Amino acid sequence: MVGLGGKATMTNRGVSLKDFVKTGETAADITVKLRNRGPDAYKKDVYGDYISIEHRIWTDGSRTCKLKNKSGQLVSSKKEELTGILDHFNIQLDNPVSILSQEMSKQFLHSKSESDKYKFFMKATLLEQMRADYVHIKHTKTVTRQQVERQEECLKDLKQEFLQKKERYEKCSSFSELKAVLENLKKAMAWCLVGEKEQLIEQLKERIEKEENNHKHQHNLQLCQTKIRQAEKQLQFIESRIDSLRDEQKSLSEDSRKLKEQVKIVSKAHKEQELVYFRAMNKLKQSEEEQNLLQEKINKAKASTNVNSEEQKQHKKRQKTLCDLKEKLDELQNKCSQLNQEISNKHQALFKGREERDKLRLEERNVKASIESKLKRRNQLHASRSNKLKRFGDHVPELMALIAEAYAKGRFRKKPVGPIGACIHLKDPTLAVAVECCLRSFMKAFCCDNYKDEAVLEELMSRFYSKSKRPQIIVSPFSEKLYNIDGRKAYHPEYPSVPDVITATSPVIINCLVDMRGIESILIIKEKDKARRVMQQGRPPKYCREAFTAEGDQVYPNRYYTSDFSMAKYLGGDLETEISMLESDLENHQAQLSRFQLHVNSVSEDIVRMESSLNSAVVTLKKTLASMNQVKATITELETAAEEQIDDISSLEEVAQENQQKMEAEKQTVQEVKMELDKHREKAEDADSKYSSVRDRIDQLSEEMEPLKDEQLKLEAECAKHERNLKILENKFKAHEGNIQAMKSELTQREEELQEYVAKATEISPERQQVTGSTKSIDAEITRLKRKIKVYESSHGEHEKVVREYAEAFTLYREKANQVRDLRRFIDRLDNIVSDRQNRYKIMRRSLSVRCKLYFNNFLIKMNYCGSMIFDHNNEKLAISVQPPGREEDGVSDVRTLSGGERSFSTVCFMLSLWEITESPFRCLDEFDVYMDMHNRSICLNLLLELSERQHLRQFIFITPLTTSYLPKSSLIKVHQLQDPERERSQSTR
Repeated sequence: MVGLGGKATMTNRGVSLKDFVKTGETAADITVKLRNRGPDAYKKDVYGDYISIEHRIWTDGSRTCKLKNKSGQLVSSKKEELTGILDHFNIQLDNPVSILSQEMSKQFLHSKSESDKYKFFMKATLLEQMRADYVHIKHTKTVTRQQVERQEECLKDLKQEFLQKKERYEKCSSFSELKAVLENLKKAMAWCLVGEKEQLIEQLKERIEKEENNHKHQHNLQLCQTKIRQAEKQLQFIESRIDSLRDEQKSLSEDSRKLKEQVKIVSKAHKEQELVYFRAMNKLKQSEEEQNLLQEKINKAKASTNVNSEEQKQHKKRQKTLCDLKEKLDELQNKCSQLNQEISNKHQALFKGREERDKLRLEERNVKASIESKLKRRNQLHASRSNKLKRFGDHVPELMALIAEAYAKGRFRKKPVGPIGACIHLKDPTLAVAVECCLRSFMKAFCCDNYKDEAVLEELMSRFYSKSKRPQIIVSPFSEKLYNIDGRKAYHPEYPSVPDVITATSPVIINCLVDMRGIESILIIKEKDKARRVMQQGRPPKYCREAFTAEGDQVYPNRYYTSDFSMAKYLGGDLETEISMLESDLENHQAQLSRFQLHVNSVSEDIVRMESSLNSAVVTLKKTLASMNQVKATITELETAAEEQIDDISSLEEVAQENQQKMEAEKQTVQEVKMELDKHREKAEDADSKYSSVRDRIDQLSEEMEPLKDEQLKLEAECAKHERNLKILENKFKAHEGNIQAMKSELTQREEELQEYVAKATEISPERQQVTGSTKSIDAEITRLKRKIKVYESSHGEHEKVVREYAEAFTLYREKANQVRDLRRFIDRLDNIVSDRQNRYKIMRRSLSVRCKLYFNNFLIKMNYCGSMIFDHNNEKLAISVQPPGREEDGVSDVRTLSGGERSFSTVCFMLSLWEITESPFRCLDEFDVYMDMHNRSICLNLLLELSERQHLRQFIFITPLTTSYLPKSSLIKVHQLQDPERERSQSTR
């Protein structure tokens, strides 16, 4: 490292030139000592003989700066102090003219465009900074001009204020008349306030009288109470009627049970007596037959008294035949008993078969009805693809169109709303079955505002529905606000109520369901077990009447009803899924119907076979009985013939006489038994008629109770509705009474205030003033007069203050006007100065560019080089061309075609020319002679030494890796030899 210079010396301790650059990379410590030069030394009284600047760049990219005095003590660590020192000594660390490395000069000469070279020249000569200063001055001038314009606007306001104070100063007159007017206005104001108070009191009295005469709320309350009493009377009458019917039904049920037992007993006795009668009749008939036989025998005996031997043989033969017939009779009796048992078994089997067939046919009818229902539902769902209203019935879209048409024609006061199921939506689709089971018939109901609209809607419905099948119509006044159900709503922290899970297109729907179904007191609990636990295993939640599960089961505190719904009919969300499920159900039902039909046909065939078998058995039994009767008759005839042979006529007559007596006794018995049978028949018929009448009465009572129960439910709902309306009307009546009381209190207060106002007005003016204006106009006039009087009082009573204010305003206005005028003159003068300075700047720029070209040519000539520098100030371009000796004929002047030494020499020449025209306390060149031969290097060093001798007050620092032994010995030259790197020493040791 070579240091050149006089009194000002800059020493770099063991670092390369890159550490001087402001944007250095990783320097650890830079210490620069600047000795004071002459009487204009920078802050000599603070820093002493010299200062030390320590600049550190840390590994994380942060920087610190410390200023130390000669003894090493810290003087300052502010960046502003360092910036001031650099500006004072004109040190530009980022200016390549002051510090230029070989790489930077190579990039400058090889790759810089003409515009970049021009910018380099402008920055090196500080012309760029001068131009920036001029731009700043112009901007400041523009801002100042704007401020002057704003000051001129303020000056107008100041002038206006000055003129007002001048007018106040010039105007001074008497104001006693104004004071008198002010006093009169004050009196008028006092009595005007009294009049307004009186007017307010009269208005308040009229309002009180109007409210007291308004009996609308009381009339509505009495009317509602009357309706409640009537409804309660009807309800009590219906309840008493139901209770009486229920008691009568209960007593009739007990009588029916007793009569049923009595009918059983009487029927049994009647049958037993009938059996006794039939036995007596059979016995009588048998005795008559015997009597007839005996008479025939007697007649035959009398006709023939002698019996020959041939008859004896016949007698023996008849005896043998009689034995054979008795054996045959035993066989026929056994066969009859077997046939009776067989017929009995077949009767039982046939009864069971018919019973099974009836059950199968009933199930078949149920399946057919289910298929028809599902087919109808499927058709509705297919139709609801295009119109969702068809879910609620095939005629609902046409009905809705008629309702809209009638409403457009003005037939309805308010358009009916419905069907309710089409107007509600679920927050949770999984609760569709629960909500439908809860609402049931209300899903297809319509809501009307009044009974006139109901009649019109009934007339429209009659076109599509019969009276018994039309949708339900609910009449309730429409309201745009939901009922406040917070005080009676069922609440549970885990499970919602019905209003919490549904939303409606209109508040009318929710209010109607609250009135008719009481949905605010119904919870929705998905799981069955949890529903039973909440409703039945403890005390149900407050205001909760019932709950529904996700499957639609209905849960009361003391009972549980299972739902017969398996799928949502109206609120189902997925239409295609429901249709596919219906198709699947239809297929299953069709298959089930086919199975039932096959089973019914099989059972019917079995019944036909059993009937034919039973008929054949009955026919066989009849034939067997006929054979048996024939055998019995033959046996009787043979026995009679045998007895005729044995008995004589006298014995036969005795037997006939005994038999006659026996017949008389049996006839007497038959008559007695028949009389007893008639009595039992009469008793049975009487008991049966009583039992039938009791059963008919019970059925009649049940039929009478059904409409009464429906009427009871309607009346209960109506009573609940009237009670809610009664509470609302009571609150309105209380509010009405409270309003009247509040107005009376306000009237009393205002009358007291009126007395106070009258007393104050009497103090101000004993006589009452007749005032035509309002308090607002009088108050405005009083305020205006007070302001005017205040102005007059200030002008007359404080004249000096008015004069002082006028003088101050005049002085301020004159000062501001002078300031604006001076600023205007300064801006105009500044325009002239800036114009002159810009002309001088152009002259200076031209002068520096001419000097730079001359110095550049002079330095090139010393090496017999040719070159030129062409400045284009308008386009801000700089073109440099260099031709070494002997290459003038090539015609190539681009510096990029030069060798390394030639480029280095050209760089040195360019830097020397810039050094000649610029000012800086030190100059730095890094490895400027690396690519030079010894001849060029010697010439360059001589040039540098000559320049340093001419500029001996500046410090020159040249860094070179080559030897400096041939340099002349001088006190101005200091050579710093750096130690070899450790790496090189280790290699040399090896």
